[in-house]
Amino acid sequence: MKLAVSVLLFAAAAASSQAQELRAGTAQVVVTPPTGTPMAGYYHPRASTGVHDDLHAKALVLRQGKTTFALIACDLIHLPEPVVEASRKLIESETGIPARNVMISATHAHTGPVIPGGTSRLVFGGKEAELAQAYATGLPVRIAGAVKLALGSLQLARIRSGAGIQAELTFNRRFHMTDGTVGWNPGKMNPRIVRPAGPIDPQVGVISLETTSGAPLATLVNYALHLDTVGGLEISADYPYTLAKTIAAARPAITLFTLGCAGNLNHIDVKSAKPQKGHEEAARIGAALGQEVVRTLDSLETVKPGLAVESAIVDLPLASHDPGEVAWARQTAATYGKPKPAPFLELVKAFRILDVEARAKQPLKAEVQAVRLDSDTVLVALPGEIFTELGLAIKERSPFKRTIVVELANGSIGYVPDRKAFTEGNYEAVSARCAAGSGERLVEAAIALLTRLER
Repeated sequence: MKLAVSVLLFAAAAASSQAQELRAGTAQVVVTPPTGTPMAGYYHPRASTGVHDDLHAKALVLRQGKTTFALIACDLIHLPEPVVEASRKLIESETGIPARNVMISATHAHTGPVIPGGTSRLVFGGKEAELAQAYATGLPVRIAGAVKLALGSLQLARIRSGAGIQAELTFNRRFHMTDGTVGWNPGKMNPRIVRPAGPIDPQVGVISLETTSGAPLATLVNYALHLDTVGGLEISADYPYTLAKTIAAARPAITLFTLGCAGNLNHIDVKSAKPQKGHEEAARIGAALGQEVVRTLDSLETVKPGLAVESAIVDLPLASHDPGEVAWARQTAATYGKPKPAPFLELVKAFRILDVEARAKQPLKAEVQAVRLDSDTVLVALPGEIFTELGLAIKERSPFKRTIVVELANGSIGYVPDRKAFTEGNYEAVSARCAAGSGERLVEAAIALLTRLER
């Protein structure tokens, strides 16, 4: 009898252990738009003339016990809420993964397609509008398809995580100027520049998924640097394209890139007169970042997995404007795409006023998501272009050893500056649809979720 009981206990323990083992699967699908599709990223219309490199939706699915989590990294400028909702609905219905356990992020590539939704600036007509709308309509099917493929490739896995440092590629693009103002992208070698108006985040978050025998399955990379290095009219994933190639040369596995809090960061070194635009610049950045990732892989730490997901919806107050400005905003916005458009910052303000007005005083709904991978490592997802100060605040206050903050995930509410930037003004503050203090609300919500996950 004792032997039988012992065998049963052993079998139960073994079954419990197997249920808690981590499984991982990966996949990627091409999401390159057709030539002629309108391109995103600027306050003037343009259409693609060709493809330099394909865009992808890359999926990583993790399963441990009863919890399954899917992360999708898309080579796109943003993902409006309707696209996220449609993608999650498809994923849940076709795979059983709960919508709340799905993180869909955009890398913020400025050489990808316009994805209609979320702003009046992307409302236009003609053949280009048809192409943009058709692309957005079909995108959830492709995203869900990547997740289905990844789910079908699940195998026993282990997770390792750590961080490198790359402080030479990213720069704060806001500067204190000699006239007392804060400038935005004031130009190279500008003698009126005094100093940067904020910090950078040089941390390179690295997570490795491997088989239990050590074969690579996926590398997840997170870095805070705006994706606007290429320009032009060719479709391109920007520097993550070369990043993935660089890592794959040393470690053949899929690379998923997620963007850190880079709302006020870019690649421009104002102390150098050297031009920094085009595919060569993107390749330089991707190669340097990839080399740091490869160096970091050897020092990653293995911790027992503990998969869990938490999320919360945060109401953010809207930016304010004088009701009398609405008519001006309509007139100004109407010059978009015309031979003589209104000055840049006037266009920015006009579209912000129209978008806020369209909400009829309803607050912005921002989803904050937190995912625990193991006892040391968590992901935090925020749905906008988040100032780096806010991302750093989450990292500093997090109860976890390694905290990776992903911006432009699960939606896109535009720029989210910190309080200080609202008082300083210029582009991001003028553009923000949310009011001052919104970023700090997101920080508090993230810390509350992380505290819950720590228990």
